[in-house]
Amino acid sequence: MVGALATAEYCRLAFGARPVLGGVSWERRPIDPQPGPRQAEEIENARPLGPAVLAARADTRVGSSGVRFAESRMAELLGEETVVVDANRGPAAIAAGLGEVAAAFGCDLIVFVDVGGDVLAQGDEPGLGSPLCDAVLLAAAVRLEEAPGPDVLGAVFGIGCDGELTPDEVLARLDELERASGVLGRLAIDDAVADRLDEAVAAVPTEASALALRAFRGESGPVAIRDGRRLVDLRPLAAATVFFDPAVAVRTVAPLAAAVAEAEDLDAANEALHERGVRSELDWERDAPHTSLPPRSAH
Repeated sequence: MVGALATAEYCRLAFGARPVLGGVSWERRPIDPQPGPRQAEEIENARPLGPAVLAARADTRVGSSGVRFAESRMAELLGEETVVVDANRGPAAIAAGLGEVAAAFGCDLIVFVDVGGDVLAQGDEPGLGSPLCDAVLLAAAVRLEEAPGPDVLGAVFGIGCDGELTPDEVLARLDELERASGVLGRLAIDDAVADRLDEAVAAVPTEASALALRAFRGESGPVAIRDGRRLVDLRPLAAATVFFDPAVAVRTVAPLAAAVAEAEDLDAANEALHERGVRSELDWERDAPHTSLPPRSAH
């Protein structure tokens, strides 16, 4: 949510746009200990918008536990509804839901923002910890891109800031993507956007997006996150968003999204990753009560 705010706030300030922020119903274990994303039926004080998509407000929460989503906190900060995507659904259902919502809101652009760059993972990176949700959402982005409706972009905010793919690994993917004419632009954080991100970091628990702000203010070098389980190589390039064409990415540097493209739900998508020898954040969360997390695991 905070990483997406960088793009939204720039569009608001530079073009007078009316962006609608959104995210998925999957919080990290320190916030919600239940494995996997929450289903739409579990979420209270949310307004259905379309298949797999809800509108969240400040008091939107999980009914059984009272857990508040990042989207709820952002709605409180902005004083307006945000969007929650039920990530238990497959790419087709998510794309259909977002397409309906975009049409209802009159949106002319949908931007799928990933913090760190693991959305461009190929599955064999040593630090990869959360490939599943990214792959499903990128596959949904491709479906939306191919359908009539608003323009669709993919984006990476805060290169390397989640401690999964290293900056060099992300840059290698982006270089390959650029050679395929898939990189569409770069946008650096500026003072006005940074001020808004400061407010968001205070309101929404995040380590990765906060590091992009620290990079903007001149910090660099190794930074430990996730209680020391991850080490980020923080570089100046983290203080920017890189935009790309989702379809080109899936054809070239993001094979995990292609692997899950036809999955009917999250479990089927997870099995598709297993067939490629890739373990996901869902596996780690389900195993967490019985096994310790790997040294560099993160969601």
